[in-house]
Amino acid sequence: MKDNLINQAYAIAQERYAAIGIDTEKAIESLQNVHLSLHCWQTDDVSGFESAGDLTGGIQSTGNYPGKARNIDEVRADIVKAKSLIPGTHRLNLHEIYGDFQGKKVDRNEVEPEHFASWIQWAKENDLKLDFNSTSFSHPLSGNLTLANPDKAIRDFWIEHTQRCRAVADEMGKAQGDPCIMNIWIHDGAKDFTVNRLKYRQIYKDSLDQILSVKRENMKDCLEPKLFGIGLESFTVGSEDFYWAYCGKNGIIPTLDTGHYHPTESVADKVSSLLLFAPELMLHVSRPVRWDSDHVTLMDDPTMELMKEIVYADAVDRVHFGLDYFDGAINRIGAYLIGARSAQKSILQAFLSPVAKIREYEEAGQTFQALTLLEMAKTLPWNAVWEEFCLRNNVPVGEDCIAVVEQYEKEVTSKR
Repeated sequence: MKDNLINQAYAIAQERYAAIGIDTEKAIESLQNVHLSLHCWQTDDVSGFESAGDLTGGIQSTGNYPGKARNIDEVRADIVKAKSLIPGTHRLNLHEIYGDFQGKKVDRNEVEPEHFASWIQWAKENDLKLDFNSTSFSHPLSGNLTLANPDKAIRDFWIEHTQRCRAVADEMGKAQGDPCIMNIWIHDGAKDFTVNRLKYRQIYKDSLDQILSVKRENMKDCLEPKLFGIGLESFTVGSEDFYWAYCGKNGIIPTLDTGHYHPTESVADKVSSLLLFAPELMLHVSRPVRWDSDHVTLMDDPTMELMKEIVYADAVDRVHFGLDYFDGAINRIGAYLIGARSAQKSILQAFLSPVAKIREYEEAGQTFQALTLLEMAKTLPWNAVWEEFCLRNNVPVGEDCIAVVEQYEKEVTSKR
């Protein structure tokens, strides 16, 4: 009965959109071809498999909702469950601290592709492709400075770590026949005033030059800036302007993390500028209630504007869509579900936007007409198209997902 109602609603929506020149079937096909990179660290609040210590290095996960994953098997089980509730086919984004270390002590400068061999096999079995991140935080040598550290021994440790991570990413890309997107984010900075901004950035530039000097064919490098970190509020070495200059000069992919900017900044406005100079873009989509608080992504105005700008720029094929939040305050499977679906809904609305006609009005100086169509599009029956998309992908539609998550909590996560 519910399926029939969804089909009927979609038929009406299809006709309504066709009246303004929008092909809903094309929009569904386009959304099917957008593959989110799901972040493994939502399963366990960025704990990883090295230690049970608190997070360090400018980040913090909040909340103690019961049932977080405690080991590699539970992380994988939770990801499989979350994946089964999200329409489409997707990727998995791993941090280095999630390696399959088999209970052995493997320091960050000793990591090898073999420590991710089981991940590569598991991903293949579960129709997932892998992305990767080096991990500079939560380590005895993290401190306030890693790749920008004046201490050569510490700096060389992190250079070795990051070089090895690129080798891991390259092996992942080779195995899956598709480039692994590897992101570099470091927390390096200062809590209070420093007169050594230039010095730290010169050191960091040299570290990056060494790390990226080895060419890898099966992976792509990304650099992720940040406004500041917890405990590092006064200065960030890897700032936006540093990375944009470095990426532009070296042909590296910039990462836009939506939580890493001042709350009044528009991340959407950065897309068109960066696309003129960068080969591609990487997104880390979260919801910064108060700066980088990493709340679960919702279909809010900033997220919708970001996705629309990408579609307006005809750049979907040049953007990698990743999620990056770690909310331990709610059911973690539910967090995956809400965040991923909200990102997809925002992308779908962009695909359903009558941008061609709006652009025609705008270029003719017909502002009234352009704004009228822009506003009208907000209330068109996009949700009927979304529910049809879910139905075709055999995932729960609407509120039906709540019962599925609750059942998994009852049977699995509540027993941890």
